[in-house]
Amino acid sequence: MNPHGKSKPKSAPCAIRPPTESMSTSRVEIFSPAKINLSLAITGRRPDGYHELVSVVTPLAWGDTLVAERMADGAGFALTCDDPAVPSGPENLVMKAAAAFRESTGWSGGVNFTLHKQIPMGAGLGGGSSNAASALLALNQLAGEPLNPTGLATAAAQVGSDCALFLLRAPVVMRGRGERVEALPAAATKRLSGREVLVFKPAFGISTAWAYGQLAAAAPGGYLPAAEAEAQLTRWLNEPAAIGTLLYNNMESPAFAKFPALPVLLNRLRNDFGLTAGMSGSGSACFALFAENLPEEEIGNAIREAWGPSTFLARTRLV
Repeated sequence: MNPHGKSKPKSAPCAIRPPTESMSTSRVEIFSPAKINLSLAITGRRPDGYHELVSVVTPLAWGDTLVAERMADGAGFALTCDDPAVPSGPENLVMKAAAAFRESTGWSGGVNFTLHKQIPMGAGLGGGSSNAASALLALNQLAGEPLNPTGLATAAAQVGSDCALFLLRAPVVMRGRGERVEALPAAATKRLSGREVLVFKPAFGISTAWAYGQLAAAAPGGYLPAAEAEAQLTRWLNEPAAIGTLLYNNMESPAFAKFPALPVLLNRLRNDFGLTAGMSGSGSACFALFAENLPEEEIGNAIREAWGPSTFLARTRLV
């Protein structure tokens, strides 16, 4: 059966197995990684209001932690977070993921979620979507794994456009509105895996809805045709050493117009330090790929001088 109860062809793997009670597993702790968009091409707007995109996304070795514990009794879901700014009600994507899991499987268990937050909000680093994917993975373990990877991806797509990418825990290409996720070829993944990266965010965030609205208002000039986006991706796949051919983000246009501090700093990092740098997602977080022997302290000081002492910085690596 698929999540809506319709029969599948016999040749297709079943997305849902009957839920089982897994009393031996009562607590699951899952790492919930941040991500960066190495490329993000918004190619147009669909009749349903969603945008089409082509994006190369990689998770990071840094992020949040989600703990899911079975309730002794009761069948509800509850969430607490160590960041008081994070909502804990039904609007949180963890809670939306839990509701989607219950709808998809019929599992009746109850779970307390505890979210240890590191990824800043309004950053374009995918924190909420990653938390939702982690909730689905945790619930699937607690319930005895009723969902196979296809079922998990279907549930993730119901929660948010970019939730499914966090299920693979590897660099991917996203297409459609973000729900079509494909692992990068092994050779491309090897080129990215383990690369050092500095993530930095100013004190302000950027609303994803606002950014997409600005891009739509500038249409059609704000979009990149899908054929050009695919050609950019193909060029990078065929040029092993040239990561600069991959970096692109047409969401930078509305963000840079409103917040000129973003392009000013990125240009300085490129010109003064030779860094490969860009903005992730709809912003406001940016990233710079590191190489050996770079003056990390000097670079960090330059970022804080530009954006102030409250600037968030995290050095990590691509998964």
